[in-house]
This record gives sequence, C-alpha cells and structure tokens, in this order.
Amino acid sequence: MLRFLELLAATIALRPYVFVFFGCYLVLAFARLGYARTIVFTVVAFLIAWVSEWSSAVAGYGIPFGAYTYVRPPVDRELWIAGVPFMDSLSFTFLSYVSWDLAISLRGDRDSIRTTIVASTLMTFLDVIIDPVALRGDRWFLGQLYFYPAGGLYFGVTLLNFAGWFAVSFLIIRTYLVMEKLILGKPARIREELLLPIRTLVVRYGALILYFGILAFNLFITFWIDEVVLGLTGLALTSIVGILLVAGIKSNGSGIRRRGLSRAGIVR
Repeated sequence: MLRFLELLAATIALRPYVFVFFGCYLVLAFARLGYARTIVFTVVAFLIAWVSEWSSAVAGYGIPFGAYTYVRPPVDRELWIAGVPFMDSLSFTFLSYVSWDLAISLRGDRDSIRTTIVASTLMTFLDVIIDPVALRGDRWFLGQLYFYPAGGLYFGVTLLNFAGWFAVSFLIIRTYLVMEKLILGKPARIREELLLPIRTLVVRYGALILYFGILAFNLFITFWIDEVVLGLTGLALTSIVGILLVAGIKSNGSGIRRRGLSRAGIVR
C-alpha cells in the first residue's frame, strides 16, 4: 500500500497537467451529477478504459485501439497497473465526461442514444488532436510512452485507433447510464431557478471551457515541438469544430432555458 501511494504521488508530480484536468472534471461532474454519480462514472470509465488499453497494448489483441506497444520507463517512477499507465486510463474519465457534458448542452438531454453518439464523436475528435502529439512524447515532457509498430495514416496514428475511441466512449456512457439506474435509481431533476448561480454557470459553460482547454494544451505542445503542419491541421479542425459547437449551443440554449434544466440532465 505504501509503495502504491509513493508511485501515485510520483505520478501526480510527473503528470500534473493530467490531474489538473481531472480536478476540473470533478467540479463539472459534481455540479451536474452530484457526488455519488460522479464516483460511479469515474469507476466505470476507468475500468472500461483500462480493459481496452490492456487488450490493445498488453495482451496484444489490438482491440479496440489497434496494435500498439507501451514503452515502460527503465525505473518505476510512476504508477502502472498490469502494464498500463495509470494516468492513461484516468484520462478517459475526464475526456469521456467532458464530451458527454458538452453533448448534453448541445442536445438538451442526457440519456438518448443520439446524445451518446454526439458525445462519442466529440471525444474521438479530442483524440485526433491528442494522439499525434502524445505519440511524439519523446520530444516533450510526456516522454516516449508508446508507439504503433506498423505506423499509421494520420501523422503516425492508425485509423482503427479513432474507431476504438468512439467505441470506448460510447461504451463508457451507456454502461454508466445502466449502472446509475441499477445502483442509484432514477435521478431526480432539478429546475434551473433552484440552483446556486455558480452551479448554473458551471453546468452551462464548464464543459465548453474544459473541452477547449484540453485542445489548447495539446495544440500548444504541438507547436512547441515544432510540428507546424500537424499544429496547423489541428488548429484548422479545432476552429471548425469550435464554430459548430458554439452555434449549436447558442441555438439550443434558449429552448433549454425555457424548459428549465430538467431535460439537460441536472441531477441529485
């Protein structure tokens, strides 16, 4: 146990940006879901992500992300679980949640298949920006964490990897919704006027800020390591997605406010 805590502390010190994003996720999830549901979502997302990464990279099945190999550092200086970096699986908690939260703002409901598809698409786009720069981790403070033995079409990343991200995001959200009903029952809805002003602001705008904060961090790293073509490609794609998201949230916002936040999934 002591060794586990030492490695966890070392991981936080080595990967502080991951835990900053994770902390922001907790604030957003607490505001929309409450504490108990946030814990359930975190556990579900982490376990599904870990199994997916173990299956793809450690067991060698290549499912669902395609075949890739982790490069473990020569000295144990961060927490790994059965060959998978702890911080990798942890990242899926906030990446999947912020995508789902943003999809809720766009769609105005939380439980539908269509909202899950939108959320999975948004999460896959995050990986379009994240994975190529993570693959070049030996050129920044991430370090060389993994590689694709056969390479990939999109700046070294396999297209199967993106399909895997969509599938994992979809599975995380749908599994969470099932577990939520089994463990916690049907969530109660809360009207917007009953929320504290700060909670209303977090629910309305928090996901949008965190989503583009994650993108901005990865784009900054991309340009910092002089990957200009990759950076400009990511910037162009992010600009298009940003315009579509802002327009979608703006067009749906008035309708959601007229109905209150019951359909938007504020629960307790």
